[in-house]
Amino acid sequence: MYISEDEIRVRLAARVRKQFHERFRPFSRPIHSSTPHNLNQNRSRNQGAAVKSKKLVFGAVAATLFAIVLSGCSGFWDPLPGSGSGTGTNPASGVFYVLNGTISQVAGFSFTADTTTPTAVGSPITLPSAASALAISPSGSFLYVSTLTGVYVYPVNSDGSLGAGQSVSQDQTSSIQIDPSGSWLIEAIPGANSSNGILAAIPINPSTGLDTGASEQSIPLPANNPVQLAISPQGVDYPYVFVAMGTGGTEIVHFISGNTSPFGSVGHLNVKNSGGGDNAVAVDPQNRLLYVGETNALSGDSGGLRVLTIGSDGVTELPTGSPYATTGTGPYFILATANYVYVANRAETGSFITTFSLSATSSTYSLSSLGNTSTGSLTSSLAIDNTNTYLLAVNTGGSPADLSTFTFDTTTAGKLDAGPTAATGTDPVGALAIVAAPAP
Repeated sequence: MYISEDEIRVRLAARVRKQFHERFRPFSRPIHSSTPHNLNQNRSRNQGAAVKSKKLVFGAVAATLFAIVLSGCSGFWDPLPGSGSGTGTNPASGVFYVLNGTISQVAGFSFTADTTTPTAVGSPITLPSAASALAISPSGSFLYVSTLTGVYVYPVNSDGSLGAGQSVSQDQTSSIQIDPSGSWLIEAIPGANSSNGILAAIPINPSTGLDTGASEQSIPLPANNPVQLAISPQGVDYPYVFVAMGTGGTEIVHFISGNTSPFGSVGHLNVKNSGGGDNAVAVDPQNRLLYVGETNALSGDSGGLRVLTIGSDGVTELPTGSPYATTGTGPYFILATANYVYVANRAETGSFITTFSLSATSSTYSLSSLGNTSTGSLTSSLAIDNTNTYLLAVNTGGSPADLSTFTFDTTTAGKLDAGPTAATGTDPVGALAIVAAPAP
């Protein structure tokens, strides 16, 4: 059987990604529900020897694996290649940013009206090292990128292009978020071998995007590989940071942005079944519900979407319905809106987005499936542009394209209709993450 050079490179990239995730999969040990406690710690910019050691191990192994992928991936473009597909009239979009992991670059795009190929916004930014995550400030003024050499902040210019980056943290993270006040960079930091991971908060200046120089705050996590973060919206009664930790379940941490030490009492959600793992978390925009994407949540090793109400004492799973079935072994990314939930179910041969509608009567909630929509190979991240016109999905496997777009059906509310697909660079780029600029 003939295999093209491009296919060989895509398979190599997939193998390296698999090795990377296996190396840092959560340490397998029993995790028990914890009673609320307060574990705030100060972490200075110069970390202790133990923390430094685990970061060096993490960085060395990751750098070795990424070097295989990065070699031979030069020749990235300035203008976007004309590889979009799709037909019909398409509306304009807001600006969005894609992390191309294989080539360590971030590129900005937008759709202009009546086109099926996104337009490059400025030139791609070449990162100082391999990267894993993106976050954008609530104001849309700063884009944060997590790399093997730390977290960098890039100012967003008035046209959406990115300015020169500056270091804001030397932590090597698996996931980052900016709190709704724009005052904290929240980091999930993996531990090496069997050591605990860390949840950290770095105070930042909302006007400059840089750290203020005040002490970094942190608490230990009960698992060594946190994989994803979610944070409550601003102005809610019960604000939390939620940390998905694979087989270690999900950590639930009170978070008060106005405090010098923002982390408060801690609770824990165990996985539902033995062998399951929490790979994704998302919060309802009104802070009513927590969504957890979990493998082996249902019988037959099927993944599912767990739905839990949020209250003063943590979270409580819905008494009926949860977990809700999703396609494949389990959700990889969850995008929650006020009335709909979109779940990316990642697979090598073709991923799907499962759409749910949310019914809310007083404090009673339930989900109804609106079906599955095909995306691409290894769908990793979702976003909705700030015009609420497009749902955007990036596919790390690059097939049929790095970027899949969808519009919202005019007959069935919330349902997705397939739109244009496009490359986000000279393939293979290994698109890992996508964020959209917030509404102005």
